[in-house]
Amino acid sequence: MDPDDLPDGLVVADETGRVTCFNAAAARITAVPRAAALGRPLAHALPLEDLKGRRWWELTDPYGGLATRVGQPERHLLLPGGREVLVSARYVRDSPTGPVRRLVVSLRGTEARRRNERSHAELIATVAHELRSPLTSVKGFTATLLAKWERFTDDQKRLMLETVDADANRVTRLITELLDISRIDSGRLELRRQPVDLSAAVERHVQALTAAGQDPGRFLVRTCQPLPVVWADPDKVDQVLGNLLENAVRHGEGTVTIEVAPAPAKSDEKGTAVTVSDEGAGIPEESMARVFTRFWRGSKRGGTGLGLYIVKGIVEAHGGTITVGRGPGGGAEFRFILPVSTPAYMK
Repeated sequence: MDPDDLPDGLVVADETGRVTCFNAAAARITAVPRAAALGRPLAHALPLEDLKGRRWWELTDPYGGLATRVGQPERHLLLPGGREVLVSARYVRDSPTGPVRRLVVSLRGTEARRRNERSHAELIATVAHELRSPLTSVKGFTATLLAKWERFTDDQKRLMLETVDADANRVTRLITELLDISRIDSGRLELRRQPVDLSAAVERHVQALTAAGQDPGRFLVRTCQPLPVVWADPDKVDQVLGNLLENAVRHGEGTVTIEVAPAPAKSDEKGTAVTVSDEGAGIPEESMARVFTRFWRGSKRGGTGLGLYIVKGIVEAHGGTITVGRGPGGGAEFRFILPVSTPAYMK
């Protein structure tokens, strides 16, 4: 294999400590030209320091240290000028305790890890903010009721308890979202597949919204029969539909149209497509690429910005796809497709 084909930086030094390989990724990550590194002592070609300013190769002494060492685990090190790199090393010996014949060093940039750390920091900050408000309300109302129970009328007590109940539900939803994100990111989202009638599921969600006070005339449901039988997790499908419909009602305007139809055939795979669109202002073109990322909010009207990220994860866990665009009425249009996905034991 050509070392330049590797995505990570590769630096190899011989038994004398001189660099014999310095691939293109290493030159890019370190900003050291290949010609300036080849043939030079490793400590000069790659002058690394730890976070305390100590010279790394003098500190670890790969050629003169313990003969039983096999390498160095990945860690943050610094190049001149403060450039951070992730470095790991492997000591290659002809025998388990023989002299080092080759020193193989792997280099990686820190940008991806920094982005991941920032994402986790943002998640923690968002969770702390979203938890603080309902928990403050719960604590305030319960403390007030416990201290002054006899002073309130039954209607006042009911109002405060209903507020506590609503805030407790909000906390529960947030915890559920966090668990879903953890399972999606780790690839451990479990699906309990069974036949799902997507048309009936849509009707059920529309009825729930109208029962909660929405105008029945605001919803238009179109179903193109016959629909293939889709095997999916009904609870996860309800989660997807609930999020898309609530977003359309909360952030959109005019009629919310839900269309359920057979998906366009792709090779031998069949499936069902569900499209949810509204007649609001829609999503700006420059924001469409970020709709399914964490913390994206279509407006400032509340929410954690995690719902669509979870929706995308659920749909993709089913082997489906989800897209966003502009609907016929000018508003946002979300379409997800779930394949039939008959379980193996049924085939």
